[in-house]
Amino acid sequence: MRKQQHPPELIIEAGRTERQYWQDLWRYRELFYFLAWRDVLVRYKQTVIGIAWALIRPFLTMMVFTVVFGNLAKLPSEGVPYPILVFAAMLPWQFFANALTECSNSLISNSNLLSKVYFPRLIIPTSAVIVSFVDFLISGMIMVGLMAWYNFVPSWRILVLPLFIMIAFAAAMGVGLWLAALNVQYRDFRYIVPFVVQFGLYISPVGFSSSIVPERWRLLYFLNPMVGVIDGFRWSILGHETQLYGLGFALSLGLVLFLLGSGIWYFRRMERTFADVI
Repeated sequence: MRKQQHPPELIIEAGRTERQYWQDLWRYRELFYFLAWRDVLVRYKQTVIGIAWALIRPFLTMMVFTVVFGNLAKLPSEGVPYPILVFAAMLPWQFFANALTECSNSLISNSNLLSKVYFPRLIIPTSAVIVSFVDFLISGMIMVGLMAWYNFVPSWRILVLPLFIMIAFAAAMGVGLWLAALNVQYRDFRYIVPFVVQFGLYISPVGFSSSIVPERWRLLYFLNPMVGVIDGFRWSILGHETQLYGLGFALSLGLVLFLLGSGIWYFRRMERTFADVI
């Protein structure tokens, strides 16, 4: 006699989703891969030169900054060719700016998905940052090309670069999570984010070295967390030609960790309301 099979039992337990949130992030990893891969595919879809935009934009910005700050303003280059000084900062800044823009709009762009099924919402802004990281890796080819052109050989410090990449990732995620959650509640942030990115480019040491900032303002300048990230990239890529202001870097690192922790906290707090508000 054939044994009767019972349907799988579904248990709905109050608070279980909250307790298993971080396990669910791993359980829904395939959705994370899918969203990241989808965004990479559509990023340059129907463009004439495609992924070459990831090279052209930072390269042209580097050229402009080199002419303005290096040739016209004659600012110091810390003993290295000025294009290398600029592009060592352009790499983390471009990654941060792209990640911030993509992350802040990610929940609005996926509003249909948010309102239909359950999954940890943290997957969406994280996958948006990954797309910007792909651009970062592509732009890195320009850095390699500049080093070859100027016959510049990095020192052992280049081995520490992954650490500063992780700090840049944490900075982008921290600020991005704040803006993604706020953008759902207040659509004004769609207009604020481009202004923040444009303003941040000029107050961060991308076109010049942070060493030109007067000593008495140096610590205050590092309240901009991207100053520490950019100086860390330069310290790693330019080698012995540049020094890292330890106290300022520690301050920037502390701010990055604070932004990441508070960003995750605020995002988690607002997450349950996204489907109703969006």
